[in-house]
Amino acid sequence: MSETIACCPILIGNEWSVPDTAETSPVYNPSTGEQIAVVPMCDADIVDSVVRNAHAALADWMETPPIERARVLFRYKMLLEDHFEELASMIVREHGKTITEARGDVRRGVEVVEYACGITELLKGECLENIARGIDCQMVRQPIGVCVGICPYNFPALVPMWMYPMAIACGNTFIFKPSEKVPLTGQRLIELLVDAGLPPGVTNVVHGGKACVDALLEHPLVSGVSFVGSSPVAKYIHETASLNGKRVQAAGGAKNFVFVMPDAEVGKAVDGMIDGAFGCAGQRCMAASTAVVVGQAADDFLPPLAAAARAIKVGPADRDSSAGMGALITGAHLDRVTGLIATGVEEGAELLVDGRGVKVEAAPGGFYLAPTIIDRVEDNMSICHEEIFGPVLNVMRFEDLDAAIDIANHQAFGNGACIYTTSGKAAREFSHRIQCGMIGINVGVPAPLAYFPFSGWNYSFFGDLHVQGREAIYFYTRAKVVTSRWFQPGEGDIWHKD
Repeated sequence: MSETIACCPILIGNEWSVPDTAETSPVYNPSTGEQIAVVPMCDADIVDSVVRNAHAALADWMETPPIERARVLFRYKMLLEDHFEELASMIVREHGKTITEARGDVRRGVEVVEYACGITELLKGECLENIARGIDCQMVRQPIGVCVGICPYNFPALVPMWMYPMAIACGNTFIFKPSEKVPLTGQRLIELLVDAGLPPGVTNVVHGGKACVDALLEHPLVSGVSFVGSSPVAKYIHETASLNGKRVQAAGGAKNFVFVMPDAEVGKAVDGMIDGAFGCAGQRCMAASTAVVVGQAADDFLPPLAAAARAIKVGPADRDSSAGMGALITGAHLDRVTGLIATGVEEGAELLVDGRGVKVEAAPGGFYLAPTIIDRVEDNMSICHEEIFGPVLNVMRFEDLDAAIDIANHQAFGNGACIYTTSGKAAREFSHRIQCGMIGINVGVPAPLAYFPFSGWNYSFFGDLHVQGREAIYFYTRAKVVTSRWFQPGEGDIWHKD
């Protein structure tokens, strides 16, 4: 191993250190294929130390007035703004996104911090006097305890900031387990949080794979688990943590459908589809995975869509600011995505645009795949149902909206769906009948902002309370109801002596 490749530290009690582990995992710059760091794969003993430290800090932090917690987050928000471009550049380097996409990643995360700064308002309970004569009732919300965030690679800033700002604002302590593929941005985010004045032990960082995750899911001092990743892992996280008595929110994958009606504004639909399908190289759970073209829309929409896809410049986002799409996260993931494209062709679909074999002379070792469009995908094909998680857009053709909605509702996932139309009737029918949690009408990526829940359904989410918005407050707190009655001195005292 090169001496210039550093090992990522863990954080326990505001002290960073590199643990002695039997295994490490490499971190790559996807744009070049070069290794840039290693991650320690922590075992159950290290996890136990981290959890116990978080638990020791809980008693004081949960008693810290919400306004003081908010002040830490206000300072943190300002530090994030001061280091905004630094964080975006880190995402470009370790993830491969374009700088525009990386800035969006950071900005959406900062918006969650801004929302969490309003915790004094968000935590207010309810009360009602005279529920019976002289009896009052109030409900307050209190923190649940030590919380864990297990994060994916595709949004190194946004997804962690879905979790820890809300958790600590509510009075919990937190353990952050970043993806081993993108640990550097997360490390910097927490360094800035410590600089903002967060007390020792309130937020901690640990690295690792399945052994580390299992230790967190099974630890008796952990109260809540938040996860974002693939659906099979989300299901495992939910089942395992629930069996161990944890509160769980586990967001999984998706197969999002974007409908294009014959009356759609073609130019707007093309722009939205290009951004939805190929933004972030398709590595997001809100990606436009399948274009559902209805009737005449196929002839009007597909030719300009194909031309726009071919025009996207693929290249090293850390070196070429003109690149419109960056690399996939690893060589192994690139192989998986190209294998799924080949499977689709074998199953009878037609390649409208083939992005395999793209040559990027400036970075020949990078993990690149150009935009790919697969036409005439049918419901009996595996690529219709499997999440590809790359710059690959399926096209399905239907003669009417009813049949298209039926096929979309037949899918296991339920994250997002969109429609491009100028018909209010079609839009209303679509939004009412489609079986998923996030809907876009003439919007290609219907991801909600910080003050609304990110509300996947079905195989896209496991749990009851989603990330973001008021549901995050409800997840990271539990309700306590106090019913009270007060007496005058001696009132009703039948035991007093004369």
